[in-house]
Formats: sequence, C-alpha cells, structure tokens
Amino acid sequence: MPNDRPTLTLEKIDQTQRIAVAGPWRLRHLSGSLSAIRKQLAKFGKNPDVQWNLEGVEGLDSTGALLLWKQWGQRRPANLTLRPEHEPLFQRLEQLPPPLKRPQRNPLGPVIRLGDTILNGLKHLSEIVILMGRLTLETLSLPAQPARIPLREISANIHKAGGRALLITGLVGLLIGIVMSYLSALQLRLLGGERFIVNLMGLAVTRELGPLLAAILIAGRSGSAMTAELGVMRLTQEIDALTTMGISPFKRVLLPKVIALGLAMPLLAFWTMAAGIFGGMLVAKSELNITFGQFLSDLPSAIPIVTYWIALLKSIAFGLVIGLVSCHFGLRIKPNTESLGQETTNAVVTAITLVILTDAIFAITLRDVGWFE
Repeated sequence: MPNDRPTLTLEKIDQTQRIAVAGPWRLRHLSGSLSAIRKQLAKFGKNPDVQWNLEGVEGLDSTGALLLWKQWGQRRPANLTLRPEHEPLFQRLEQLPPPLKRPQRNPLGPVIRLGDTILNGLKHLSEIVILMGRLTLETLSLPAQPARIPLREISANIHKAGGRALLITGLVGLLIGIVMSYLSALQLRLLGGERFIVNLMGLAVTRELGPLLAAILIAGRSGSAMTAELGVMRLTQEIDALTTMGISPFKRVLLPKVIALGLAMPLLAFWTMAAGIFGGMLVAKSELNITFGQFLSDLPSAIPIVTYWIALLKSIAFGLVIGLVSCHFGLRIKPNTESLGQETTNAVVTAITLVILTDAIFAITLRDVGWFE
C-alpha cells in the first residue's frame, strides 16, 4: 500500500546525513500535518552538506515544492536527488525573482520627511505666486483691450459656481441659524436676556458664520469641480490645444474662474446670512415669543454697518483663495486617473484650510472693529 502521508526521515550513511522525503507532498495531504512538517524541517536546519533524496515522493505540487524550497534557503541544495517529473517545479522556482529585502530604518527618516514636506510646501507656494502673477498680468491687460474681456466665460462660471449653489448654501445657513438660535435661546431664557438673541444671531451670522459657511461649501462643491474640470482638460490636451492656437488658457480658462468666485462669494455669503438670520427669527418666534417685527426692528441697531463691509471683504478674499487653489491643483494633475482624484482631494482640503486661516487673519486684524457703534 502506498504511503498516504508526507514523511521526512533522517538517515546516516557513513557519517553522511541524508534526508529521505517520501509520500504525497500535495496541498490536500499537507494541510493536516503542515505544522508538524514545519517543526521537523526546522529541526534539520539548513546544513548545505545534507543530502536530500526526493525519489520516494509519490506526488508533488507547487505547495510541497515551495515548502521544501524555503527550507533550502531559496536555492537548490548541492546534493539533491529527485524524480525527473518533479524537475520542472523546481526550475520554475529558480526563475522567481529574489525576495525583496526589508529596508533598514533610517534614524534620520523623520527629519528627511519633514524636510520633504517643507520643500514641497515651498514649491506649492512658489507655483501659486507665479500663478497669481500671471493672472494679475492678464487682468491688467484687459482694460487696454475691452473686446477681449471674457465676459461670457465669467458669466458662465458665476452661474455654475454661484447660481447653482444657492439651494445648498441657503439650506445649510437656515439649519445652522435654527440650531444656533435654539441652543442660545435655552441659555438666554435662564438669564432673562431673550432680546439679546437678536444681537447674538446678527453678529455671529453676519460677521463669521455666513461668509465662512458659504466659503466652505463652495470650496467643496465648486472648487472641486473646477479642479476636476482643469484636470480633464489637461488629460484631453485641451489646454495645450488652446496654447497652440494662440489663445491664452490663463485668460480664457483660469482667470474667468477666479473672477467668478470673487464676484459670486459675496452674494452667496449674504444669501447664507439672510437664511441663517431667518432661521434665528423662526426659533425666536417659537421659543422666546419675539415676533418677526420686533426681531427686524432690533436687527439694524445690533449689526453695525462696518460689519457688512468686513463680511464683504472676507467673502471676496475667500472666493479668490478658493479660485487660486482650485486652478493651482488643476494644473498639477498628471495624465492619469489616480492623479485626478488625488489632486482634487488636495484642492478641497487646502482650500478649506486656507479659508479658515484667512478668516483667522481677518478676526485677529479686525478684532476691535465693528463691535460697537
């Protein structure tokens, strides 16, 4: 009866060690005794002078051959005897590429990564400065040639970035206004200062929440769309085609997007403010019994005029930042789909981060402006 289990036998012949391998060395036979086989192989060690006799192997597949191959240290032993039909398996294993060595850990790795990050940031900064310079030169050249002002492109981008975003910005502004005024009403009722909800909602929404919410939504919605659009134009070589025809892509493609966001952001910001204040009015009516007339009559005195100018300047700055960042990352997209998704994500994250940073700069710079008449 043939042996139905894989076996390993250590034999000594004239002070020479020989390991006799017998039985079926296939996956279905090895699976039940794989742990024992590995322990037995580990006992034999990797002595290159040991003779291996595989003539007793009744069946051998890639699993059994690979198990022995690893025991031999990824190379054929000098003293090996096997059947001719098993030779092709080991020939294929000899043709495999050597295993990759685990890279040694560099103690200066964190410093190197920090340096790469700083250099990469400086490269992004220099590219954005160059882009700003090109767009500034194109803008300054427009008054000398009024017929070449890309009015149609600017109008189309205002519609796509601003008009189509009215619903989402208004809805988010309304919900934020409701949530904020409801939580504020609970505390103001305890302190007996129900009428101060007008001051709280007016200043908070007008000075901070309105422009900031609109900018974050536009960065995620329109900014990502602009980056992806420029990336597809690079993939299809449309930008190169415009340059070949003598048409400046900065004037016809990039500049209209930046100008459109600079014009649309103040409108969206004031629309978001109105929606947020309306949400505050609804909660003030239902929770604090403050009528719409009382709310609207107290609102002008609660919000100084200079606050609207601050909101206007912040919105314009947010729009320009989003436009520049979106165009910058759109031009960095390489001709592959992975780069398209990666740079679009980078554009959204960077735009939102810079919007919040810009808002912090405005808040620190104008901290003493617009709070009192």
